[in-house]
Amino acid sequence: MESPNCYLVLQDNTILPGRAFGSKTPVDGEVVFQTGMVGYPESMTDRSYRAQILVLTYPLIGNYGVPDEKELDEHGLPVNFEWFEGITVAALVVGEVCEAPSHWRTRQTLSRWMEGYGVPGISGIDTRALTKKIRENGSILGRIVYQMPAASVQMLTFADPNLRNLVAECSVKEPRVFNASGTPRICAIDCGLKLNQIKCFVARGARVDLVPWNYALKEEEFDGLFISNGPGDPVVCKDTVTQIQKVLKNGKKPIFGICLGHQLLATAIGCKTYKMKYGNRGHNLPCVHHGTGRCFMTSQNHGFAVDSETLPAEWEPLFTNANDNTNEGIIHTSKPYFSVQFHPEHTAGPEDLELLFDVFLDAVKQQNIPAALSLRQNLIERLTFRPRLNNIPEKRPRKVLILGSGGLSIGQAGEFDYSGAQAIKAMKEEKIQTVLINPNIATVQTSKGLADKCYFLPLTPEYVKQVIQAERPNGVLLTFGGQTALNCGVELERAGVFDKYNVQILGTPIQSIIETEDRKIFAERVAEIGECVAPSEAVYSVEEALEAAKRLGYPVMARAAFSLGGLGSGFADNERELETLAHQALAHSSQLVIDKSLKGWKEVEYEVVRDAFDNCITVCNMENLDPLGIHTGESIVVAPSQTLSNKEYNMLRSTALKVIRHFGVVGECNIQYALNPHSEEYYIIEVNARLSRSSALASKATGYPLAYVAAKLALGVSLPSIKNSVTGVTTACFEPSLDYCVVKIPRWDLAKFVRVSKNIGSSMKSVGEVMAIGRNFEEAFQKALRMVDSGVNGFDPDQHPLRKEELTEPTDKRPFVLAAALKANYGVEELHQLTKIDRWFLNKMKRIIEFHSNLEKTGNTLSVAQILQAKQIGFSDKQIAAAIKSTELAVRKQRQELGIKPFVKQIDTVAGEWPATTNYLYLTYNANAHDLDFLGDFTIVVGSGVYRIGSSVEFDWCAVGCLRELRKLGKPTIMINYNPETVSTDYDMCDRLYFEEISFEVVMDVYEMENSDGIILSMGGQLPNNIAMDLHRQQAKVLGTSPESIDSAENRFKFSRMLDRKGILQPRWKELTNLKSAIQFCEEVGYPCLVRPSYVLSGAAMNVAYSNQDLETYLNAASLVSKEHPVVISKFLTEAKEIDVDAVAADGEILCMAVSEHVENAGVHSGDATLVTPPQDLNHETLETIKRITRDLAALLDVTGPFNMQLIAKNNELKVIECNVRVSRSFPFVSKTLDHDFVATATRAIIGIPVEPVEVLHGVGKVGVKVPQFSFSRLAGADVQLGVEMASTGEVACFGDNRYEAYLKAMMSTGFQIPKKAILLSIGSFKHKMELLPSIRDLAKMGYKLYASMGTGDFYAEHGVDVSKVYQILLVFVL
Repeated sequence: MESPNCYLVLQDNTILPGRAFGSKTPVDGEVVFQTGMVGYPESMTDRSYRAQILVLTYPLIGNYGVPDEKELDEHGLPVNFEWFEGITVAALVVGEVCEAPSHWRTRQTLSRWMEGYGVPGISGIDTRALTKKIRENGSILGRIVYQMPAASVQMLTFADPNLRNLVAECSVKEPRVFNASGTPRICAIDCGLKLNQIKCFVARGARVDLVPWNYALKEEEFDGLFISNGPGDPVVCKDTVTQIQKVLKNGKKPIFGICLGHQLLATAIGCKTYKMKYGNRGHNLPCVHHGTGRCFMTSQNHGFAVDSETLPAEWEPLFTNANDNTNEGIIHTSKPYFSVQFHPEHTAGPEDLELLFDVFLDAVKQQNIPAALSLRQNLIERLTFRPRLNNIPEKRPRKVLILGSGGLSIGQAGEFDYSGAQAIKAMKEEKIQTVLINPNIATVQTSKGLADKCYFLPLTPEYVKQVIQAERPNGVLLTFGGQTALNCGVELERAGVFDKYNVQILGTPIQSIIETEDRKIFAERVAEIGECVAPSEAVYSVEEALEAAKRLGYPVMARAAFSLGGLGSGFADNERELETLAHQALAHSSQLVIDKSLKGWKEVEYEVVRDAFDNCITVCNMENLDPLGIHTGESIVVAPSQTLSNKEYNMLRSTALKVIRHFGVVGECNIQYALNPHSEEYYIIEVNARLSRSSALASKATGYPLAYVAAKLALGVSLPSIKNSVTGVTTACFEPSLDYCVVKIPRWDLAKFVRVSKNIGSSMKSVGEVMAIGRNFEEAFQKALRMVDSGVNGFDPDQHPLRKEELTEPTDKRPFVLAAALKANYGVEELHQLTKIDRWFLNKMKRIIEFHSNLEKTGNTLSVAQILQAKQIGFSDKQIAAAIKSTELAVRKQRQELGIKPFVKQIDTVAGEWPATTNYLYLTYNANAHDLDFLGDFTIVVGSGVYRIGSSVEFDWCAVGCLRELRKLGKPTIMINYNPETVSTDYDMCDRLYFEEISFEVVMDVYEMENSDGIILSMGGQLPNNIAMDLHRQQAKVLGTSPESIDSAENRFKFSRMLDRKGILQPRWKELTNLKSAIQFCEEVGYPCLVRPSYVLSGAAMNVAYSNQDLETYLNAASLVSKEHPVVISKFLTEAKEIDVDAVAADGEILCMAVSEHVENAGVHSGDATLVTPPQDLNHETLETIKRITRDLAALLDVTGPFNMQLIAKNNELKVIECNVRVSRSFPFVSKTLDHDFVATATRAIIGIPVEPVEVLHGVGKVGVKVPQFSFSRLAGADVQLGVEMASTGEVACFGDNRYEAYLKAMMSTGFQIPKKAILLSIGSFKHKMELLPSIRDLAKMGYKLYASMGTGDFYAEHGVDVSKVYQILLVFVL
């Protein structure tokens, strides 16, 4: 931040420095906070805020500018504001004010608008710290000044506006009439009325006579009396109270009051009012209606309340605040008198109870009809909901079946481990037994101690039916296992299995799921409530697709129904492109949807929760940075939305509630919209009536545990009765307020697939995602970019070359192409036209690049202000160092000497409004106070970071296992991780969760601030290992194996040299020094040779070279991946067997070990290989040799904790390929198969608890087979041949009495289907053909029709097998 030029001085001597915007005018006022995330123009013109200095808790304000002040509706009322002229607030206090707004309605910036009305603003304030101060101390007076107060603040006098008659100051002086010819005639007393109250009346045909606050009322002049909101203490409005009492006494006219009007009506009937500690001001306050028990979201702005204990006879409470139990409304038991504390007319805020205007007008119209319903009864009738049959279980189930999601694949990843684990937790709390079916052995949910029973079986109707027969559950949850579980559940329902065994589908009815999945039915159902989906047609053939496109007009989008992650979808500009797409999509689904393309529109998403009693809320709204046309799983997503006005935000929110109610969803779902960037036109894209990838993101972005709540709702629990698990005191029936910005960025691994297009679009290709949290967009955005790839410094203009075509046809490197374009002086407008990314986001990116250029110019002489500003917009120390040609450590040292350190903030779901004991934390430099104290004694466990090929849910299982064991041992824990899909980032897994980067800088900052006992790096895979030496050099205490030993194993050269010295065999090797000596080595040992960089995961840039030309290409790639570490070349052994060893040691002594055989020969990466444990083909002698080598290596590296080793066996020789001193991908597999928790053992060893060695290698009588899960169908052009670089996205494992049974189950779990009629054979070498001959003969005997390619057909025909030859057809695509 630039140096301060403005100060907010508080009555308690606090002085907060900031930057001035708006008018530079000193001002006094009462300092109040408001937690709404949109609607600042409406709030600032709400006269209830008169004489108040308004603090907005959401830190980014002014994003959509200020709309046209002159735009009026047909009644002469301003369209966009809540009063005719001026700004009401005394001043505005914000974290950051936007000077480059972006919105089609924008006419000027917030700052200029305020300047025009003489209203000052101050930015750069830690609004969260200020909110907490107001919350703890109660309301506080303040003043904005422009010079640092020299004398004591106590010398200043602060004027208390509440002593003035603020209503008299702001009320109209003469009556005004609106909709003069309307009926009935409503007299509205103006105490500070919001214009939307008039709009709500005139829209319903009424005439409104707006009269001054002290107007002498004449009952013959009106049919109903309305008392508006307004500022200040109701006690000063004695004249108004007298007039209300006069109308009450006559008892002829209905009365309706809002906010201050509620307090005045209460005063008129003899109630007492009181000043609240800090009032209720926000858009998410839950109010429970007494007549029905239903809970509604309301908009509020008041500092006084009615004491409902003082209500006279014949009056009763109407609404009560579900959070603080204050009164929110009163009603007469028989007469048409009522009032509410909240704002049913909203603006800003939710529109849930606008129907109160209808109820009041009904009472006014029917006042002379004797048999009419009383107002109280009418309201109860309007708000009563009668639950659908079967939505509430007739009796609570005793045993529930949960279907998991199977192996991780593109589009369906670790988020379902998180949601399933949450569902199990919710069932346990309700004392319901759980039976889980999930073959994904790497997941936390399949661990001991979670579900009561876990079946590692394929998620197919046949197997699920067998489990139902055996277990006899009486309930099933289908929405916690992604598309796999949903599709399986739909099949079982159609087959009548659930009915036959009396299994009730809990939560959302299956019919609703089918209606949302079938695009044609979905469009029809949405049209029933007057909403629109994008123009589209459902077709079932290529011909129908071409006809539909003609009717809709090109460009169109084609997508397969009943599929996940946009599988088989894409855009077509003409018939030829559509024909190709249609063929692809119809291979995945019988139904194809052709949509009119809305490419370039905004994509907005809401997560919605609804219970069986129709309590309905939106938990999180998200905006895609990328425009429509890029799948939401491929897009950068920001929460909350940054460029939506209050009108748009609440229009889409209200639609979401309407749609979800119409479909009868019970639990959680999400709705996606296309929003026209130039108007308020929108279409519904889709509804997912289940938990999805964005549900996990929304849960972590808000702190609201969606899956847990959804599981409770499925049992028929009501939403208001569930407690907010973060605050512990407020209800879960509320909409979280965020006081930070969240950015999600996907992770792609497309570089692993040579022929796969790097372009991103409507079909999902990403394998994982990260989530970053900051107090501004730049901070969160740059953090997220580093999280995706630790080799990236941030929004770096030098990371990727500028190619203009990549701006219009985006690739996985899109952010860096934008950075390069901004550095090359592309303007924001030009980039907007090329990318259709909103200008607001582009301006934010431009700010980062401009600052980066300034850093480069300044060089090594940075000021305090420059370093602080760099940190506030998300620059890492390493990034600053790269720009100024320094080192990370030098920048860190200077930063710390200047006292520039990050602050720790909590995510509490309520923007600081309520005290929260939350342990969910993030770091920011946009603050001036910590949210908590540092107690010391914590053990830090570093998580696995982003899911990618090679590092996935198995490392999360290890990290969670470590946390659980530490907790069991009474050790307080800290988790550092940033992956929203994981169980480890669930805040009740540890004592403190830092949702932060896994980098040297951040881990070291947390370690120092928390005064930690030590750091465990070995549970999170490769990423934590990569920072071990950096931490060690700065004297951080790394627990377990020493960083020097980690380095000896990771550094290929040191490791190979160490093995040679000990006499442990390994393939011949050489360190790369130059190309010439590398070629010489390869020619000496003979090709093929293996190129191996250091410190990499999943064989990144590991390649087999078969020639000198290969060698040169691969060496260049390897040195790019492993810049700071050596590259080694070794002889590649063919036709050899590979063996995996997972072990745990303490001080070099083995405590337990497992040996797994690879089914495939060496040369297939261990992550892509099929593993069998206990070993089936290794003899006693070989096993003893393996044990000896494992013992030797553990002693050499002095291992304390987990490690993994790979060996190669050929010609009775065992050679070591590599060793990883950390947990490996197979740790969950061996732990669950051998029934021994390797991670618990390792955790105990790491913290120094003595552990007795155990022999578990031979298992417990069952055989486990782990099979990889590939996602090739999503990656057009991918080479399906496996090699030394890993390609699988997940894994499954099943058990059996023998390896064949286990293997078949595991294969079926990956989607493999046993052939029913015919098999095509195409087999390579003569040797392989011979090896397969007995099996081929068996297939022929079983009655399969065999087809074969030419060479294969000839071979088997010669050997007496009946086989039909297929003549190969060469398809040539002319591009």
